[in-house]
Amino acid sequence: VVREQLRRKRGQSERAALQARCGELATTRLDPARPLWQFHLVEQYEGGSAIIVRIHHCIGDGIALTAVVLSITDGGALPPQRSHAGDDADWLSSAVLKPLTDLAVKAIDLSGDGIVRSMDLVAHPQTGTRELARIGFKAAADMAALALMDDDSPTRLKGRPVGHKIVAWGEPIPLDMVKSVGKALNASVNDVLLACVAGAIGDYLRQIGDDPTGKNIRAMVPVNLRPLDEAYKLGNRFGLAPLLLPIGIANPVERVYAVRARMGELKGSYQPVLAFGVLAVAGLLNKGGQDALIDLFAKKATAVMTNVPGPAQLLQFCGSTLRQSIFWVPQSGDVAVGVSIFSYGGGVQFALITDAELCPDPQQIIDRV
Repeated sequence: VVREQLRRKRGQSERAALQARCGELATTRLDPARPLWQFHLVEQYEGGSAIIVRIHHCIGDGIALTAVVLSITDGGALPPQRSHAGDDADWLSSAVLKPLTDLAVKAIDLSGDGIVRSMDLVAHPQTGTRELARIGFKAAADMAALALMDDDSPTRLKGRPVGHKIVAWGEPIPLDMVKSVGKALNASVNDVLLACVAGAIGDYLRQIGDDPTGKNIRAMVPVNLRPLDEAYKLGNRFGLAPLLLPIGIANPVERVYAVRARMGELKGSYQPVLAFGVLAVAGLLNKGGQDALIDLFAKKATAVMTNVPGPAQLLQFCGSTLRQSIFWVPQSGDVAVGVSIFSYGGGVQFALITDAELCPDPQQIIDRV
């Protein structure tokens, strides 16, 4: 834990100075001789204070790390005591095969005696040939779709990053307002939020002379593959769903419906868990093989976009109210844009992290949301 003071340039606001510092820290390596996390306490910020937390992704994914942060707030519940016996004995089996099994059971749409029936399918496969054949066909089709995805649409957000990060965020939007819009359009809250992001990116590109008409960009959306009551186990248990964002649709209602349709197609897909399996197996490869796989995903996407649910009530930390809580999703390879959506305390907040070469002013996108 380190204390620091914001260094403000002439005419620079406190928020702009904090954003600049976050961008610096986003590309500063953690000390490999110490545990791979660090807290930076800025004691004088907008009448209160700010804490910048850096945690290496090897420790946990967004869902897991949200559970960690909640546990250290005032009154936060301690995570359950976990048994170390066998936790990491067969990581590939627990990481890849279990999610595939869970997904297969879900796909068969079993309920009540689901476990008994799924065991019966394994013992007597001839009794469930039709269901198993359907699952196998769908999984094969989704694997082919994942492998044969076109490269992403060329825009100014796609290219070779220089490695200097810039971050931005906005004030929270009332969640009730988003829910009202979703209800009126018969769409989910997530559909509305993603449509907002697509519209903001499209409008930004149009403003800087990059016509988005008729274009989509692909965002890799992390999908949680663990039960929420197991978040305390840390680690990474997420797949990736490739979502096409309709940045070329100017009409906001039409854009919500387009996002809703595409999200509907993904909900029955095995692509997230298949992508997870590919990335898990990548851990067994040498550096060249890993880089090749990461580059394959990077060519197919412009952004990584994640939506993490937070607590509905404002939290206390060391006796002070936590007014805003923001996070930034990391990117790999040449993916240069990270979009983060976090619901907290009755509001929903958007944050962006971009590469200085490809998107030098992400605040313009945030302000359009």
